[in-house]
Amino acid sequence: MLRSRTISITVKKKTGDAFDAILNLPPKMMDDAKINDDGWWTFTGPRGKSFLKFNEYKPHGILDHQFIDEESTWNVPMRVISSGDNSEILITLNKPAELNDEQFDQRISEMGDMMIVMKNILEFDS
Repeated sequence: MLRSRTISITVKKKTGDAFDAILNLPPKMMDDAKINDDGWWTFTGPRGKSFLKFNEYKPHGILDHQFIDEESTWNVPMRVISSGDNSEILITLNKPAELNDEQFDQRISEMGDMMIVMKNILEFDS
């Protein structure tokens, strides 16, 4: 059975600004993050060498991305939605076949923590 989980946070930042800031978050969250000419970010994550590539479309707030580490591959739908002067950021995580339920639950917990870090950076980093 396919499992998924959607996580959302509210960020005190206008939607366009939040969108642009998210595209530039990797080096603020991972010290060794570098972007390659092909648009892939590379960095060392909790599970070794990791890769991240956004497939963004700003007019619709789409920040879908692919994330690959040494254990799994994720295709992650992500949206930035306007809420007045704030933005609602939503991501949906679908369990990769290579992870068991316990591993997926752990990744959900880790992503919740990462979303809090992301929120703090977005709100307090100009």
